[in-house]
Amino acid sequence: MALNYIWVAFFLIAFVVALIKLIFFGDTEVFPAMIQSTFDMAKTGFELSLALTGVLTLWMGIMRVGEKGGVVAIIARFISPLFTKIFPDIPKDHPVFGPMVMNFSMNFLGLDNAATPLGLKAMSGLQELNTNKDTASNAQIMFLVLNTSGLTLIPVSIMAYRATEGAANPADIFIPILLATFFSTLAGLITVSIYQKINLLNKTILLYLGSLTAFIVLAIYYFQSIPQEEVQVISSVASSLILFTVIASFIGLALKNKINVYEAFIEGAKDGFNVAIKIIPYLVAILVAIGVFRQSGTLDILVNGLREVFALTGMNTDFVDALPTALMKPLSGGGARGMMVESMRTYGADSFVGRLSSVFQGSTETTFYVLAVYFGSVNIKNSRYAVTAGLIADFVGVIAAIFIAYLFFY
Repeated sequence: MALNYIWVAFFLIAFVVALIKLIFFGDTEVFPAMIQSTFDMAKTGFELSLALTGVLTLWMGIMRVGEKGGVVAIIARFISPLFTKIFPDIPKDHPVFGPMVMNFSMNFLGLDNAATPLGLKAMSGLQELNTNKDTASNAQIMFLVLNTSGLTLIPVSIMAYRATEGAANPADIFIPILLATFFSTLAGLITVSIYQKINLLNKTILLYLGSLTAFIVLAIYYFQSIPQEEVQVISSVASSLILFTVIASFIGLALKNKINVYEAFIEGAKDGFNVAIKIIPYLVAILVAIGVFRQSGTLDILVNGLREVFALTGMNTDFVDALPTALMKPLSGGGARGMMVESMRTYGADSFVGRLSSVFQGSTETTFYVLAVYFGSVNIKNSRYAVTAGLIADFVGVIAAIFIAYLFFY
């Protein structure tokens, strides 16, 4: 529903702004430019979707090999001890932990299509434990906020879009996205824990969070201590090395478990092909709307206004051109994806804005969409502080993305 209003607003606001420019400023080029943009962006959306087919087919195939080989189960076993501590209201060894842990494991690997059904199953199980059926329970809120924080190991779709837009190394945003999602997830966890009075000083929680935080801090400290040129080189090499290690590990684990690797890959690859074809109308729709919005001058007015506000603080404002992606993400994943693609088309995939837009896209989830789908599936009417906690996680993710992008790419 949110995307419906956003899509309509793009056209109507663009029309009003263009009409004002025509009547009061005599701009006779604005409407022809908007019409031309509809054709150009429709063509762009179609071509981009076709270009995505190969990349998505490859990576969805690799992900399926990992899934069949048992990677999800390994991740699930690893995070289970943490879950029993941050969900104190759920009885120990309760069956609902199964789909919850699997949902997070799927999301961590970027397997969104498989993660959502498990998430809905988990939310249904949590609703059975909920004593007030119209109001979100503590466990349901924690589960939802951790979902909206968007912690992902491999941002498959973002790398695919960067590849189709001609990025020299589509994976160079891998480490920055991982760092940004860590901070958004940590912020979400801390916020909900404060509301629910969960003791984060528990030794199990400290072991998990302390170890991850120490690693992240050391990584950032290291990258801050070396020249910018070395940061980009090391990040590029490390990202590629880690990703290929993941591929090799998935294949090795599948072989160990006597999985037909080739057939598993083909099975996943078919899903990737189908996904690429299915997104054509959605991508065309949102790119045409954004193209009209930009050609009318409305997007420039918005961005320049934000730039003036941030300039008052004396800070560098180069990040502002990427902000539309960040502002759109809590409302609509499709809208944010369109903004990211439009940024890469306008500024270049390897520009600072193009890379930062990619990090924004991967740093958080679509908070309002996830809330609507997950809570709507069990008829929750009162979400309590879920939106507040989710938006705090989003905000921290955006701030982290900006600082990390400056560290890696500026």
